Amino acid sequence: MIDAWCNTTDVCGEKGLFLPFTDERGWNQSVRAALYFAGLIWSFFAVAIIADIFMCSIEVITSRTSKIKIATPEGKIEEVEIRIWNDTVANLTLMALGSSAPEIILSIIEIVGNGFRSGELGPSTIVGSAAFNLLVISAVCVVSIDGGEIRRIRMIKVFGVTASFSMFAYIWLYIVLQIISPNVVDVWEAVFTFMCFPLLVVTAYIIDKDFCGVKDVGDEDPETGLDDEAATQFSAYSNLTSSQAAKKKVADFMKEVGKHPDLDEETIAKLIAMEAAQHEHHSRAWYRVNATRGLTGGSKVQPIIDDHIKELYHKIKNNELAPIRPGTDLSKDKTLAVVEFVTASVAVFENEKKARVEIERYGLESNQVHVKYETVDGTATADEDYVPAKGTIVFEPGETTKYIDIEIIDDYEWEPDETFFVKLHLETKENTIIGRKTICEVTIINDDDPGKFEFAKNTHLVKESIGSVIITVNRVDGADGKAEVRWKARDIEAINGSDYIAPEEGGTLVFEHGEREKTIDIPIVDDQEYEKDESFELELFEPSLGAHLGRLKKTVVTIVNDDDYNGVLDRVVAITSINIDRLRIGNTSYTDQFRDALNVNGGDVENASLIDYVLHFITIYFKTIFAFVPPPNFLNSGGWICFVAALMMIAILTTFISDLASIFGCLVGIDDSITAITLVALGTSLPDTFASKTAAVNEKYADNSIGNITGSNSVNVFLGLGLPWLIATIYWSAKGDTFSVPAGSLAFSVAVYTICAIVCLSMLMVRRNMKLFGNAELGGPKWPRIGSAIFMVSLWVLYITLSILQVSLGWFQ
Repeated sequence: MIDAWCNTTDVCGEKGLFLPFTDERGWNQSVRAALYFAGLIWSFFAVAIIADIFMCSIEVITSRTSKIKIATPEGKIEEVEIRIWNDTVANLTLMALGSSAPEIILSIIEIVGNGFRSGELGPSTIVGSAAFNLLVISAVCVVSIDGGEIRRIRMIKVFGVTASFSMFAYIWLYIVLQIISPNVVDVWEAVFTFMCFPLLVVTAYIIDKDFCGVKDVGDEDPETGLDDEAATQFSAYSNLTSSQAAKKKVADFMKEVGKHPDLDEETIAKLIAMEAAQHEHHSRAWYRVNATRGLTGGSKVQPIIDDHIKELYHKIKNNELAPIRPGTDLSKDKTLAVVEFVTASVAVFENEKKARVEIERYGLESNQVHVKYETVDGTATADEDYVPAKGTIVFEPGETTKYIDIEIIDDYEWEPDETFFVKLHLETKENTIIGRKTICEVTIINDDDPGKFEFAKNTHLVKESIGSVIITVNRVDGADGKAEVRWKARDIEAINGSDYIAPEEGGTLVFEHGEREKTIDIPIVDDQEYEKDESFELELFEPSLGAHLGRLKKTVVTIVNDDDYNGVLDRVVAITSINIDRLRIGNTSYTDQFRDALNVNGGDVENASLIDYVLHFITIYFKTIFAFVPPPNFLNSGGWICFVAALMMIAILTTFISDLASIFGCLVGIDDSITAITLVALGTSLPDTFASKTAAVNEKYADNSIGNITGSNSVNVFLGLGLPWLIATIYWSAKGDTFSVPAGSLAFSVAVYTICAIVCLSMLMVRRNMKLFGNAELGGPKWPRIGSAIFMVSLWVLYITLSILQVSLGWFQ
């Protein structure tokens, strides 16, 4: 019996190049299949993580710039940065290699591991990935754009080239396998297949640069961010970095933000980052890395912005937030009704069980005013810490004050101070405007201390022409009872009466019970003369009985000349815009890499969700291993050392994925070709799905979401099959033999996919040219959008079904 068992052959075990590591013949087949399936899924996480690092290196390589001097339309000489890599070339070479590296390397390893004989897993994975990318990812992108918005492919000529090459690639594949030399690939066929790759890149570059035609006008240049009218003046420098244009576009928004000196630096930074992001041209690598980190609990590329910051951003953009200018009459001599909160923040003790927020109406009082309100979570949670409220307040003619009462939940447990927000929306538009205080912060406190007084910021930077600076004083660690604190201004370089105006004796701030914030208005004198920076100081002193002074007892106000202030704004734009993606994507040291690897969400624990913790626990082993890969800027290599090291890691991982997929398919009785077009194709394409969806939602155009799919599918064939075929044909030709590639299921799969791809691309072009679909590839009216997505997914289901029937039941032979 023992001899018979020892002499049995492990058929499935023989399919692996390295696996299994031990004798598994005595294992239960179901348990063994489950373990290999789990290992395969785990390995997909691993290859996503190392592909993240690989894409980071590619981003650093393709983001290299050089500085040149150009003449501006005004006749000035300006030094600007230009990108060395053209976007189209980068997308079709390194970017495509980065997203398709697992499939390409899998095909190479399979052929080499099989003794230079063709296998089914690699080629079928390439075709299966192409089908999933074009049919499913396109469907996801189409349906992701809601609200009637649309996204069009801007570089339609380049898309036409890559789409044509992708169709030719799979038609050529079928011709080689079935018509020219059935079941055999000759050296010339392999050489031609491989050489189509550089031909694709050169052709796409020529079309991109419009060497053979006239450039379309009317849209922004995706590389510079300039509109075509402006870009034509710099046609010799078409690789200008987007920071040149972003600086100009963000400048207007910066001016609007400058009208609100009450905003703190952190809020201003977030607002500017949001505005810069609207004009930032993100690369394919950026979206791929962002998607991968979302799937593995890593540090997020996109900053997390609070809802009230988003609300503030939109109000400033839409001019719904009145600029703060003391002495400005928002009511325009009582011709408008102005509605706002009386104070921007209030505090309430948990045992009071009710927070009262006061709303005032001033200016025009003869009309009826409707204003909506609703609560928004901060650190306090609705239904746990307070009862959410939403409704409409009506000011009848003559009414100037209204109150909102919000129920506070007293859980009799000690908790730190927690906050939530109440925000206003104007319903009545006629003769009514919203005031400055549109959001009120409500703090739930657990003690009866009168609190401490302190400045909100230790420094304030203002323009000389601002008119007035508003200094915020906060009441923290308690707000019980009425309390007072005195303040006084002191000269440094600025002189009271000449540069600013403040009472010589100072002033007194009176905080009512529960009130958390007061402001001090200091007029700034604009003498229209150029002066160096001048400063003065404000100090808090003599708090009322029981109250105390907090940490920031003093604050310094610096008045700068308007030209200097604009220079400061320029530097802020540079910080928030120039190379912002590289700063977020690539780590600069091993310390950063290990910190990101060992901490959930890259150390940003406050914004980590439960799913982030789960995914981090699943992937921490691989994160730690891959943290040993040299960072992109290691030894100032420009990303190349990281590129090579990550590529080697992907090759090793892909070998194990090949073994896991083959052995798992054997254990459950699934042919390698079916395993490839389903499980392996989905596993390697999942990060691309999330990346394309994010790009579709965030980008102005559809190029980064679906425009790159056809190029990637072309590269998969030309590199993923052309390179291993070239290696194998040369090997067998040297031995005086031919390279055999049984067409079988592969040729059928290619034929079905090609037909489905032609139908899908035709659907995209129909969407682009029909009003029913919004005249765009993505988005548009609801039901046509959903119908298009369902149709595309059904094409993928049809492709999978027919391929399975052909392999499993022998249909369509």
